[in-house]
Amino acid sequence: MLEKAIKLDYRQPNAADSLLPQPSVLSSAGWRNLHLEVFQQPKFEIAEHQHTTHVIAYAPTSANLPLCSTGERWLDGKLYHETRKQGDCAIIPAQISHRCNWNTSVEFIVLAIEPILLKQIGQDLVAADHIELIPQCMSQSDALIQGIFITLRQEVELSKFGGDLLIDSLQTTLAIHLLRNYCVTKPKLSSYSQGLSQSALRQVTQYIHEHLHQDLKLIELSTITQLSPYYFLRLFKQSMGITPHQYILQCRLEQAKYLLQSSEMSIAEIAARTGFSDQSHLTRCFKRRFGVTPKQLLQD
Repeated sequence: MLEKAIKLDYRQPNAADSLLPQPSVLSSAGWRNLHLEVFQQPKFEIAEHQHTTHVIAYAPTSANLPLCSTGERWLDGKLYHETRKQGDCAIIPAQISHRCNWNTSVEFIVLAIEPILLKQIGQDLVAADHIELIPQCMSQSDALIQGIFITLRQEVELSKFGGDLLIDSLQTTLAIHLLRNYCVTKPKLSSYSQGLSQSALRQVTQYIHEHLHQDLKLIELSTITQLSPYYFLRLFKQSMGITPHQYILQCRLEQAKYLLQSSEMSIAEIAARTGFSDQSHLTRCFKRRFGVTPKQLLQD
């Protein structure tokens, strides 16, 4: 009788604890469609298992880590001998058999991606039943994936400094990149050159201004225009010259500046009213944009 395959579901707390020598040292919480774990492990071998999500494993860059390490990886029954350099990544599609070992102590990062994300983003690009990722061993780097990993790790360390919209934007960018470069069936991209219609742009920007105090999500903004998140992100940037995340931050800062100059509200109250996580978040962003802190503006 065949043994039942071990299922590894990173959506569950401490999912890998039974398979790895040490628990993760850093973990995301509350992200929709993504979950990130940072591991520091001694030399080890993990038992064969299947992920319930797509997984990207990444060897981070750091002056404190070895430039490369060695080990073996089995993807869907195929053996790969890997020399893993800093910045290299592996792609393990959901439901395929996987196991690996590391011949030295190591730090690595795992990003679990819900399959539904690729279906939602790719709905205008690839038939849902044709979205199949190609397994990749950890033998090459990918500059865009590396940048996303660095940013996501910073978001975990800074307790959602960028807010939910930044995570939405990053996961949309990542999904598009995976569909373009690591999908069995290549997406067919439509050509849009005019951006959003004036009425759609007016609806979206009005909604943003009315809900600045909330965590605005890319998918809710794209729903207003009846476009997929991918096309909405692309057309919004064509129309405005900046991403939705950049535009919302710009609006929040302008509103905060107006309230500082025209109301008796405290800086903390203004931060909450304009959608910043706290007063410190507002102060950092405000100084980058205007060259002075809110407190300095009030003293002028």
